[in-house]
Amino acid sequence: MTPAELTSGQLRRDPLPLRGRIAVVTGVSRRAGIGYAVARRLAALGASLYLHQFAPHDREQPWGADPGGPEAVIAGVTAARADEASAVRHVDLDLTEPDAPERLIYAAGQAFGHLDICVSNHARSGGDGPLGMLTAAMLDAHWAVNTRSAILLAQAFAAQHDGRPGGRVVFMTSGQDLGPMTDEVAYAASKGALASITRTLADQLAGRAITLNAVNPGPVDTGYAPPEAHETVRRHFPQQRWGAPDDPARLIAWLVTDEAAWVTGQVINSEGGFRRRD
Repeated sequence: MTPAELTSGQLRRDPLPLRGRIAVVTGVSRRAGIGYAVARRLAALGASLYLHQFAPHDREQPWGADPGGPEAVIAGVTAARADEASAVRHVDLDLTEPDAPERLIYAAGQAFGHLDICVSNHARSGGDGPLGMLTAAMLDAHWAVNTRSAILLAQAFAAQHDGRPGGRVVFMTSGQDLGPMTDEVAYAASKGALASITRTLADQLAGRAITLNAVNPGPVDTGYAPPEAHETVRRHFPQQRWGAPDDPARLIAWLVTDEAAWVTGQVINSEGGFRRRD
């Protein structure tokens, strides 16, 4: 069908393009985070959600866990639902456990009967360093969370997916291919591996009505940067502001709709023109 053959009804956007679809979103532990913004976007578009949290990771970081706890996070996502027909369920799970990705996908499938979407938003931050300060444990810890678990989630999702149109997997990478991340070698290596495997996994899933893409959200203000660093980074944006969690969330929400059915195997940078040069 050519564009001229589309009816006016076909050209209009469905206000609830994810109605009836089931999405797994990982790393939804803080209302200031990207995972929370993604989950709310998908809920507002009609999806039912199975949310993954692991609050102990945040409690160990300088920014801390959500002050309202997991209950406030779930309540905020639930409030964004398009209607009461969609549901929100959640689980607290450590994805460093080798079988945890498979258990997460299995539990989500059992809860809802089928799965359509998997957004691997979770990540390990902190406990990193520059060359000269690295340890095997540091590198392994970042690999286990940022790379291994995301790939295993995609594998488990593909095994669970029943072949219906609309299968979507989204990875979260970083800006490691656009400039140096000197003090985050373990993090950059793990995220770089995830970006590099995107095309390969997308090719393997293409025949099963599943697209797979990776999103680099750029610097997003999730409350982790101290004041001096926050101001320094802010000045590198043409709009003189950091990215907000909803900036990448809007892109991810589009990628999992039918409008993005022809996009797969891509690493998409959503950085607002961030300038790495001084």
